[in-house]
Parts: sequence; C-alpha cells; structure tokens
Amino acid sequence: MILGTLEQSLIFAFMVLGLYISYKILDFPDLTVDGSFPLGASVVAISLIHGVNPIIAMILACIAGGLAGFVTGYIHVKYNITNLLSGIIVMTGLYSVNLRIMGRSNIPLFNVKTIFTSGNSLLKIVLLLIVVKLILDFILKTKFGFALRAMGDNETLLVSLGINEKKVKIIGLMIANSLVAFSGGILAQYQGFSDIGMGVGTIITGLASIIIGESVFKEMKFINMTLLVILGSVIYKFIISITLMMGMNPGDLKLITSVIVVAIMGSKNLKRLKVGVKVA
Repeated sequence: MILGTLEQSLIFAFMVLGLYISYKILDFPDLTVDGSFPLGASVVAISLIHGVNPIIAMILACIAGGLAGFVTGYIHVKYNITNLLSGIIVMTGLYSVNLRIMGRSNIPLFNVKTIFTSGNSLLKIVLLLIVVKLILDFILKTKFGFALRAMGDNETLLVSLGINEKKVKIIGLMIANSLVAFSGGILAQYQGFSDIGMGVGTIITGLASIIIGESVFKEMKFINMTLLVILGSVIYKFIISITLMMGMNPGDLKLITSVIVVAIMGSKNLKRLKVGVKVA
C-alpha cells in the first residue's frame, strides 16, 4: 500500500508542477486542468491501442495538453475573457473532445504495451520526475523564466520592459497544461485504463498538494518550490490513504480534499489576521 501510494503521489506530482506554474507563478486559476488531465489520458490510451510507442504517446499527450493551454490563454488575452471563465469554457469543451478521442467513456489498457509493462515502476516514475523537475528548474532560471515569474507578480513591469506579456502568459499556460496532460497519460498507463471522468477535482487535488507543501516546507530555504510541491503531493496522497484506512468512504475523497484545503488556507489567513492586529 505504501509503495502504491508513493507511486501515485509521484505521478500526480507532474500535474502539481503544472498547476504550480499556472496558479502560483502566473496567478492564473486555470480550471482547464480538469479537462487537460483526462485529455492526456485519452490521447495516450487511443495511441496505445493503435500500436503507438508509449514514449511517443506521452509526447502526443504533452502536445495535446499544450494546445488546450493555448486555447485557454488565447481566448483570455484575445477576447479579454476573465481567466476563471476562460478555464471553465475550455474545460467544458474538453469533455466532448476527450469523449470524441476515445470514442467511449472508458478504454482498458490491460492488453497493450505501456511504460510499466516491464521493469521497476517506481524507478521509472522517479527518473521521469527528476528529468521534468530539472528541465523546469532550468526554464525558470532563463530570461523567459524570469519573465514568467514577473508575469504573476507585476504584469505592468513586463509591459514597461517591452516584453509581450500576452505571449508569455499563453506559453506559460501551454507548459502548465502539457505537464498536466503528461501526468494524466502516465496515470492511465499505471492504472490500466483511461476514463472520461478521471479529471474531476484535479485542480483541488493540485491546490491541496501545493498548499500542504508550502505549509510544511516553506521555512526550509534549501528546498526550492518545485521540490516543495512534489513533497506536498506525496504528503497529500498519504493523508488520503490514511483516511481510507480509517474507514472513510472512497466516495468522500473529494469532500475530504475540500475540507483539507479550507482548513489549511483558513488557518493561514487567521494567522495573518492575528499578526495584522498585533502590528496595528
């Protein structure tokens, strides 16, 4: 059980890294992830049953996720639609897209070759996660990475520097949703099926992981943000596993996640309020 929980938490860590880009760096509450997560799973599933190599299938999932992020960013900056509504629009549309890709609501993958067909599953997931983390860390240290960070902190600064802030935002959302779709593609192979409803509550799961990671490891300066959110994903999954061991109904998992998010964010806001009162 511990090994299975660890593997699942690391698979979801790819999604949390994507959400970290949109939610924390861009300050963009992107609900597209609830649609791009099953989009990655759908693309991988339909590719595998048609004999496509699993690695190529995951690359296709990343491309599909990037396109979803592009659409969200484009309708946001082009038509001045709010970020929240843009995500909702694309997420809703992706439900039909995913259903069209798979042809049905569920595709089993038990008789096809996946990245987990042979070898150590945990080792493969860890290696993939390390590679993605290092690439993301490198990107965030480049000129584009600094522009991406500035986008969420001070959009006006980018405009004053002559940087196309709209382009930066769209590319940032494309990277974020590529990671989310990549996570969905890996999970479909890991659990042996792709389902149209597997993305429900993805954003809440990701937010819970980010918030938990920040709450536990924020003061540890030697842990950077990408590692922090990965550790948050691991802790969150183990919290869920423990609640299930205590006899909680699996159908209550989304409610449990919501309660965790409210409890942690509420406690943080209360602390800030108390500090503000003392200062005053």
